[in-house]
Amino acid sequence: MMNLTKRRERLRAVLAGKECVNPAPVFDSISARIADGLGFEIGYMAGAVASAAVLGAPDLLVITMGELAQQVRAICRASSLSLIIDADNGYGNALNVMRTVEELESAGVSLVSIEDTALPIGMGSHKRVERLITLEEGVGKMKAALAARQDPSLIILGHTHAVTVGGTPEAIRRVKAYEKAGVDAIWLADATREGLAAVHAETRLPLLVGQPGTALGDKNFLAANGVRIASLGHLAFLASVKAMYETLKAVRDGKSPSDLRPTLASPELLAQVIHQPQYDEWIKNFMS
Repeated sequence: MMNLTKRRERLRAVLAGKECVNPAPVFDSISARIADGLGFEIGYMAGAVASAAVLGAPDLLVITMGELAQQVRAICRASSLSLIIDADNGYGNALNVMRTVEELESAGVSLVSIEDTALPIGMGSHKRVERLITLEEGVGKMKAALAARQDPSLIILGHTHAVTVGGTPEAIRRVKAYEKAGVDAIWLADATREGLAAVHAETRLPLLVGQPGTALGDKNFLAANGVRIASLGHLAFLASVKAMYETLKAVRDGKSPSDLRPTLASPELLAQVIHQPQYDEWIKNFMS
């Protein structure tokens, strides 16, 4: 298994390159092993997916930092992926951000994303992204994250929803401030093509975007405008939820295992993704 520094250096090489890469959307050990086996080098777990996978809860920052770190540790232990993790607001103030970076670095991540949205949502709020913390607090959080890392190859990313809340001018203002603070990359949420191009013109940092639709779906355009990682959303998790729901519903409705067999993983596929041959070899070598 690749050591953690090499995983981080591999992701840094992607950020320093000229292409736009789609990471594997992962959420647990088995999804990470499948992605690894298919040849993905980079994985991504969103905060929303972590909350759903661990708690069965929506993306409202009800998951704790410790629960997130435990899920990250399982993913990194099971695979050699360079893992990008959405750590939301760092679970509190700048001191909480430092603790979050320490725990996630120890768990094995390659990139920690800290956002400047005011979280958790406050009294009277109706949307998750409704307001931002002040620029000064955002800069303080980014500096705290950078100060907390032990491995200099760990990537600290500033994640901003400024486009949504304040428009492209506010996004540029924050991106410049976070760049000056020393972050390694920027996640620009909810950007338009015009906004993305405008931000790219104002920073030398590599950019990340999430769930690009038709407006941002052109990888050549993204690459030309500084985007090095483009998440395509929570595809594997959503597919898993649908498959589990339909299978359990079929069982509840009285379907037999033979009826469901065409939709199930074969014994051969399961053995492949859980590394059964490797365990068999270990049993032969160490327990015979």
